[in-house]
Amino acid sequence: MQGPEYFTYLSAQHLENLNLSAEAIIQSIEQLLTTARQSHAWNAPKSVIMPDRRYLMATLSAADDPPFLAVKALVLNPRNHARGLADINALVTLLDSDTGVPLAIIDGNWVTAVRTAGLSAVAAKQLARRDSSVIAFIGCGVQARSHLKLFSQLFPLKELRAFGRGASNRNALCQLGEALGLRSIASESAQAAICDADLIISTVTFSTQLVPFLDAQWLKPGAFAAVTDLAAPWIKQSFSELDYIVIDDREQEAVMETPLVNPHWITGDLTELVCHVIKGRSTDKQKTAFIFRGLALGDLALSALAYQTAQLQQIGFPIKRE
Repeated sequence: MQGPEYFTYLSAQHLENLNLSAEAIIQSIEQLLTTARQSHAWNAPKSVIMPDRRYLMATLSAADDPPFLAVKALVLNPRNHARGLADINALVTLLDSDTGVPLAIIDGNWVTAVRTAGLSAVAAKQLARRDSSVIAFIGCGVQARSHLKLFSQLFPLKELRAFGRGASNRNALCQLGEALGLRSIASESAQAAICDADLIISTVTFSTQLVPFLDAQWLKPGAFAAVTDLAAPWIKQSFSELDYIVIDDREQEAVMETPLVNPHWITGDLTELVCHVIKGRSTDKQKTAFIFRGLALGDLALSALAYQTAQLQQIGFPIKRE
């Protein structure tokens, strides 16, 4: 049931049932970044509160085309594991950006996972070698599985390497890799996973107690790394070994208290890459990386794509406005 008297709830299962392709996800993000470059979409820096061991975050983004505004609220709490809950829980509210009328409430965990993988995929299109066949994951949870699903559609993958603290997550990731036809290996160390890999995806859950243990010197010539975890598990000085670093948003990074990476090592941001202000990989030997803290325009792109697709497929739970 649809109409102006209703708005829609989209659960994680509703969203999975949409079967969005990597191509559609990438296109939605690239289109919105291009729109932002033309000043028809807007992205506020994320707001973060960090009481005790929790990470509380909110994002805001809006566009005229598509005419949507998205607000995401997220809580990361490592104590959730003992409660039988996911470490991260989030919710997205989607409004008409012209009228302010609420359109949808969307499962934020799905949006976070898929938009993060989508942002990595947008960067990888131009920064990774097209013949990349070995992918390594440091961190094997939801983000890793989301990345594997997208990257398996973009690259001729043959081998997966997994390193993470939890055996159940590591085994689940390897099983997904095997289902996709990949030789899947549970690596004994992070270095063993990264060395000689073409693609490295780090998705280590954020913690204020995390001690950096990843070294960019382990990347082979020609490798690409997608660093989705605020670069917290990486030895920051080792990023000087990389030839080409792209971040998600220069403006957002400029107002952050702690930089992701030394600003002098940054080539540009994702919008500049998509709009060809900066070039992508220029040689097969370059060590490249996309290092990011999260881009609200990505949340908007995925939320808008999911909502529009759900309306076409008549998927979702209608809620009557009072």
